[in-house]
Amino acid sequence: MSIREWEGLKVPTAGEFALDKAHTRVGFVVKHMMVSKVRGHFADYEGKIVIAENPLESSVDVAIKAGTIETGAADRDGHLRSDDFLSADKFPEITFRSKRVSNLSGNEFTLVGDLTVRDVTKEVELKVEFNGAATNPWGQELFGFSAETEIDREEYGLTWNQALETGGVLVGKKVKIEIEGEAVRQA
Repeated sequence: MSIREWEGLKVPTAGEFALDKAHTRVGFVVKHMMVSKVRGHFADYEGKIVIAENPLESSVDVAIKAGTIETGAADRDGHLRSDDFLSADKFPEITFRSKRVSNLSGNEFTLVGDLTVRDVTKEVELKVEFNGAATNPWGQELFGFSAETEIDREEYGLTWNQALETGGVLVGKKVKIEIEGEAVRQA
């Protein structure tokens, strides 16, 4: 395993890694009817992480297939793919491209980058926890991480909603993005 000591952490040596779909979940949480939360995820995505010689100069590039959104309810999933929300036919990809790493503290840091949804790009900050590096039983080098952020969906043009008789709205404005991932060395 190509691991090195850096700032008290055992991190992979420089190289290119790909998200391992069998061990990664790109998920989200949003309030429903002001009283509960709906959780979902995207089933298809590609992600490349380049670990730099100086880990603070590393980069991330992810493309998520918008039409693969899943919440466990077929009617809701269809509505989320429609023009009321993701407009997956017109805007098939949601992308994230990192710009910089900051606020390193132990195994936690902030990954700043551009999130594009429906052709609207906004800078976001992902709080990331580096969970360690290892070699799997098949000799593949990998590392694990957790990341999260919160966005206002209306800033991305996802403005559909319905007022409730009891006050409030059907779908919350804030969307929490949660990623649990493993990345496997490619080069």
